Amino acid sequence: MEKKERRVGTISRGIRCPIIREGDNLAEIVANSVIEAAEIEGFELRDRDVIAMTESIVARAQGNYATVDNIAADVKAKLGGGTIGVIFPILSRNRFAICLKGIAKGAKKIVLMLSYPSDEVGNSLATYDLIDAAGINPYSDVLSLERYREVFGVQKLEFTGVDYVQYYADLIKEMGAEVEIIFANQPKAILQYTDCVLTCDIHTRARTKRLLKEAGAKVVCGLDDILNASIDGSGYNEKYGLLGSNKSTEETIKLFPKECKDLVLDVQERVLKATGKHVEVMVYGDGAFKDPQGKIWELADPVVSPAFTDGLIGTPNELKLKYLADNDFKDLSGEELKAAISASIKAKDGSLVGNMAAQGTTPRQLTDLIGSLCDLTSGSGDKGTPVVLVQGYFDNYTN
Repeated sequence: MEKKERRVGTISRGIRCPIIREGDNLAEIVANSVIEAAEIEGFELRDRDVIAMTESIVARAQGNYATVDNIAADVKAKLGGGTIGVIFPILSRNRFAICLKGIAKGAKKIVLMLSYPSDEVGNSLATYDLIDAAGINPYSDVLSLERYREVFGVQKLEFTGVDYVQYYADLIKEMGAEVEIIFANQPKAILQYTDCVLTCDIHTRARTKRLLKEAGAKVVCGLDDILNASIDGSGYNEKYGLLGSNKSTEETIKLFPKECKDLVLDVQERVLKATGKHVEVMVYGDGAFKDPQGKIWELADPVVSPAFTDGLIGTPNELKLKYLADNDFKDLSGEELKAAISASIKAKDGSLVGNMAAQGTTPRQLTDLIGSLCDLTSGSGDKGTPVVLVQGYFDNYTN
């Protein structure tokens, strides 16, 4: 009987798992959940399928938690416990508010310096129209809280309705610290207020630290320098500290998972032994994409994927089918066109950088692309699918 041609390309499936608790054997749970899903739903695992798990279940299984008091102790030890400049935080109840509670608890006074018109990931504190109308230069002008309110009034985030300026000020005061709020985009602006600075930006932190040190700051830490080692038995993240953390309870945070390369290799090995298929495995957090309405860039984690198997290193190496169809083979159609395009794909060799037939393909890391697909598949709420199986991602038109 003639084998039928495959008519489906990439498939992304959310895999339901038990609720993960500290100490669970996560590799066993993930491998078994995927294998059982395949049996129950009637699909087969294939070589180069990708099994991805959320960073949240990895950190939970590791028990990687810390308290507000742990944060306060580390901040006080590293930044002196006096007046601390806290600059460029993102505006988030889930991501930063719990960190701010601990930071404020470890200081006498917080000078909070917010970037404007928006934070690093696009949460807006102002509008360019009002900035233009007021004659403000956001690259150089430092605004007091009074000037900010005079020009912009109360700005509530579109989707949450929170006035973060007031919310963060109230949090700091609740923790027993004094607070002063300013708005500026030049890191060195904070040095007019204090020379002990905690910079809270994520993807620009290395530059911010360098600029502060060059400008004469006495102590400079990033969020990656806080809880980068255990405090009184707390969780920690040696590489990222508080970056990538999420609120767990009103007094605790879940940190980004610690080293987990062994975990992805363990899952890969378990699936190979059980099925004979060589799958790739990764851990993912936030996807890397931007919301066109709210203008929010999703990536509040320091990286999309903190651990992955070696088959996920690199970027896609793809040709643009519509370019080939419209240019190289514009006079062909039907089976002739299909055969010519298939031959071009099979003949592609090495890097396609600079090849016109590859223009318009997505030059991003595989883990960033697949992690974004998985983040959208698993969602961030109650779907109950913290593991995602991606099939056919490495297929092309000839498979």
